[in-house]
Amino acid sequence: MCSAISQPANAEENLVAAIDLAIKPDAVMCEKARLVNAELRKDYPQGFALDSTHNPHITLLQRYVKTADLQKVYDIAGDIVHRENPLRWKLEASKYYYSPGGTTSLAFIAVKPTADLARLQKELIEAVAPYSVPSGDKSAFVITKEEPDIEQFTMNFVSAYLERASGEKFNPHVTVGVSTSEYLDKLLAQPFEKFSFSPAGVCIYQLGNHGTARKLLKDLE
Repeated sequence: MCSAISQPANAEENLVAAIDLAIKPDAVMCEKARLVNAELRKDYPQGFALDSTHNPHITLLQRYVKTADLQKVYDIAGDIVHRENPLRWKLEASKYYYSPGGTTSLAFIAVKPTADLARLQKELIEAVAPYSVPSGDKSAFVITKEEPDIEQFTMNFVSAYLERASGEKFNPHVTVGVSTSEYLDKLLAQPFEKFSFSPAGVCIYQLGNHGTARKLLKDLE
């Protein structure tokens, strides 16, 4: 199970939270993701670790919502997850890849798209739409003393998620860390042994930098 439910700070009517509705993968995927993450951090120690505040996940939907509407989002998304019951699904990890971003890049384990994933994403998009707002600033994200900055790319991506990562552009994956492009090229050159895993639940997180799942808001199991 996910850790204890917590609420985003200062949930006044006018505040906005950047949220991630995401599948929590089982121990098979989490172990693989953390092993790769440890290797990436040997090459690039400044990268983030997958830990209790950087949760391995498969994003279904990222949106800005008013904090005052979060309970409504929890309720309607929870009904969808209960009906779909994704814990019965089988998913497949297919390869490593990364999106070039200069000297360093985010690295991912790709998850083979399925009709179940696509349907769940579509249902969540439609359900959350009435509570979504177009944009938010860095205050919508989890910020810590150790990680005080939110890149503009991250903020823009949440606003543009539907155009960039839904429907035919939906690309399910688990983010495993940050490293240098040179190291990631070597990683991609290695054989990838495909493996199966299952969802262990669906959670709603408040996002941090790089689209990381930093703070658990609600476990929808």
